[in-house]
Amino acid sequence: MIRCIAVDDEAYATNIIADYVSKVPFLELAGKTTSPIEAINWVQEGKADLVFLDIQMPELTGIQFLKICGNKCKVILTTAYPEFALEGYEHDVVDYLLKPIPFDRFLKAVTKAKSIIQQQDPAAMPVAQETIVQPGAPAPDYMFVKGESKNKFLKVAYNDILYVEGLKNYISMYLPGQRLVTYQSLTELNGQLPQPPFYRVHRSYIISIDKVSMVDGNTVYIGDKAIPIGETYRDSFLNMIRERNNV
Repeated sequence: MIRCIAVDDEAYATNIIADYVSKVPFLELAGKTTSPIEAINWVQEGKADLVFLDIQMPELTGIQFLKICGNKCKVILTTAYPEFALEGYEHDVVDYLLKPIPFDRFLKAVTKAKSIIQQQDPAAMPVAQETIVQPGAPAPDYMFVKGESKNKFLKVAYNDILYVEGLKNYISMYLPGQRLVTYQSLTELNGQLPQPPFYRVHRSYIISIDKVSMVDGNTVYIGDKAIPIGETYRDSFLNMIRERNNV
């Protein structure tokens, strides 16, 4: 995962970036702020791999921010002023996004950032954490999820999971006749679940393909539950369905 922060003196602008980040599987929002000073502290503490940075801010301009942070992270500039593009590239920014920022342009910029980060430091993009299995031992068919108290963990068999819904800072895991709520991000869980049978089909949903009763256009059905397929995930998911159909 690439840890991102959004910095803009307008809160609505950071909210737009946060929404876009939530749609991209390899991005994780580490924070959003209207204070460039706070953002500099985050960068210096190593909390961000990528910064979405406005240029015109009252406390500190984006260019001043770049001079202070140096090469501690990658930066994508976000601004309504195209005249700053050249100076931004002189500071080795990844890309320059003009407001209002369309999602397809945002996706192109972050894909470029991902490629650069992987080339410069492969360790910055670790693979999903997996359970260590001794040679010859069967892979575990269960996981533990956090309960309502600090030291409580619930054992859940993968085969029992129908689908998972992400809701801000927590998730709802749906099992037959049961709903478990745990404080964890959907992105974190997606890195723990085996794929297949689990697939992320929307920024808010992970499903078990084994439990799907029907796929109709942009909707997946698990029992009576209709789950939307997000635009970001649609092509890869439908291609997987077609490949399975050809087997």
